[in-house]
Amino acid sequence: MISVSELSMRYGEKVLFEKVSVKFRPGNRYGLIGANGSGKSTFMKIMAGELEASTGDIAIDSGCTLGYLKQDHYQYEHLPMLDVVYMGNEKLWALHQEREMLYAKAEMTDKESVRMGEVEDEFGQAGGYTMETDAAKLLIGLGIEEKLHTEHLSTLTGGFKLRVLLAQALFGKPDILLLDEPTNHLDMASIDWLEDFLSVYKGTVIVISHDRFFINRVCTHIADLDYQEVRMFPGNYDEFMIANEQALEKTRRENAQKQKRIDDLNDFINRFSANASKAKQATSRQKELSKIEMQEIKPSSRVSPYIRFNPKTRLGEKVIEVENISKAYDKTLFANYSALFRNGERVGIIGTNGSGKTTFLKILSGEVAPDSGKVIRGETVEVDVFPQDAKEVLNSTEPAINWLSHVPTTVGMGETELRSAMGRMLFRGDAVFKPVNVLSGGEKARLILAAIMLAQKNLLMFDEPTNHLDLEAIEALNFSLGLVKETIFFVSHDREFVRSLATRIIDIGDGKIVDYPGTLDEYDAHKAAEKKKQRG
Repeated sequence: MISVSELSMRYGEKVLFEKVSVKFRPGNRYGLIGANGSGKSTFMKIMAGELEASTGDIAIDSGCTLGYLKQDHYQYEHLPMLDVVYMGNEKLWALHQEREMLYAKAEMTDKESVRMGEVEDEFGQAGGYTMETDAAKLLIGLGIEEKLHTEHLSTLTGGFKLRVLLAQALFGKPDILLLDEPTNHLDMASIDWLEDFLSVYKGTVIVISHDRFFINRVCTHIADLDYQEVRMFPGNYDEFMIANEQALEKTRRENAQKQKRIDDLNDFINRFSANASKAKQATSRQKELSKIEMQEIKPSSRVSPYIRFNPKTRLGEKVIEVENISKAYDKTLFANYSALFRNGERVGIIGTNGSGKTTFLKILSGEVAPDSGKVIRGETVEVDVFPQDAKEVLNSTEPAINWLSHVPTTVGMGETELRSAMGRMLFRGDAVFKPVNVLSGGEKARLILAAIMLAQKNLLMFDEPTNHLDLEAIEALNFSLGLVKETIFFVSHDREFVRSLATRIIDIGDGKIVDYPGTLDEYDAHKAAEKKKQRG
């Protein structure tokens, strides 16, 4: 068990949380949730021993081991992936290094020979003889091919490096497992694997994630960081939302009843306090009035942006037609694909990392040319793209509002209109002047959304838009895209996002495209039926 006692964290005058006391118990899996900037990652870093709190204590039961998903992979760049994973079990890693050092000696002293026997025994008991197999299983489950396992971490892209760090955190099977955004950069297949892994995990799991489907599948409890405190709720995210709203409604109702009683009492006291025959009753009501306490409803740190997409120009019926398009880099991504996309379709593009989803989207938008074939866009089409990497469009040090004013479609707009758009995206007051390069991932995503809303184009394409948004912003975006009547294309690994929006699925993998005319649930059912047919 890990216990938090009177924990506070302040940065100058800003208070993230104050005198938090909670216990995370064995066998439970906690979803640590809260708005961007509420202090979730800070809270987790304090529990992991990476940061020191302003006040308070963290206590871990004697003998408990702790694993933490680090986001900094640079210290491991020149190490083989398997070694990076082994480091997740400190005891085993130390024994492994000592064993390798002793075996490397040309001759051993008597003392070293005795120690070699002890190390061999301890190594076996610690799981040393299956460590390579165990580490390989984790890496394969997270989508890293076996042939890469002995390569240095530097050979991988950033997203795959983080998968190795996730395998490191899982490897030692710690009693307490702290995971900060473990689904970032994972594709659906790897997220499904992680869900299954964590769902049977015996220790205490505390996870920060903006993936609603993942939290619902994995978590047995919700730890809600809001109002500068942490409140515990049994159940998953959906159950928390219902319970939280019910609790707020109950408090509002009770306060309304109390307010009515206060008004009635004040009315009686004002009318009869000077009346001698009613003085005793007025005094009694005054005492009752002094005992009534309204329950405080604190302002939540959760604020949803207001997102709406309203195109200026009507989109024609024929949106995009592709004829025999092919694309390859080191390998073939897809070949000879033809399709027609019509107005009103919501096209969800899915597939494993590296399969070609972003490339496919860029071919449709015109940013990348196919190796062969052609793309024909309708005459009325005006494309706007939300990029996977914000650096593609946000690469300056100028104030955010200046950047927004320089977007071609916003040139000439007044400061009031720009501020209004940024305000809907939660940039309040002087926040509009924050330099672009210091914005958080969520702020960058919301700034790009503000630009897209102001542009009012009629064909929207989104490449993993939920990656840096908090749950409230994801739900706001999800809702707004559900209102869009024109065609939208989006790449996403967020299963709930795809499930709730897509009316057509493009699944890219193994050098081909599967184009399914239905929802994600229908596509999953179709694949299951096909597998059953093949087995039978």
